[in-house]
Amino acid sequence: SGIKGIDVPGTEEKLIANLFADDTTVFLNEGDDFNALQIILGKWCTAAGAKFNTKKTQILPIGSVEYRERVIRERKTNREHQEIPEEMKIVPDGQLTRILGAWIGNNGNQEAPWTPVIEMIDEDLERWEKGHPTSEGRKLIIQMVVGGRTQYLARVQGMPKQVEDSLRKQIRKFF
Repeated sequence: SGIKGIDVPGTEEKLIANLFADDTTVFLNEGDDFNALQIILGKWCTAAGAKFNTKKTQILPIGSVEYRERVIRERKTNREHQEIPEEMKIVPDGQLTRILGAWIGNNGNQEAPWTPVIEMIDEDLERWEKGHPTSEGRKLIIQMVVGGRTQYLARVQGMPKQVEDSLRKQIRKFF
């Protein structure tokens, strides 16, 4: 295909694409041509009878601050290539984008993805409290609600200390 992708230390193969259900993540090298990728994806869509939603497409520049700023400013991964279409968002530093449940970005607030999770846990525990559960019931509720709502994000995102402390307080208050 001519797309080089990204070198991953400790692996022999380059990282080029990750496909899961209807989500596609493509990793382009600074020298890779975004337009070439669009041509490949267009052919794939034609053959598969699928369609890419370009309005949901997000570009996350990876590299030096100077490179990231240039990609945002010029809307190109390389000065020799065509511009990235306007309908595609380029994620600036300080913002995160969601990829398969993980929130990634350059210099983003790593606690931000946890805010809705903590709020849902608060709501769930308040609702369960109305039923006046026993000590054994409270233990099971904590495992189900707190463990269930945090397990995946903690695995893919990591859990900041402040979030851990907040959850610990919620558990103590409920128990």
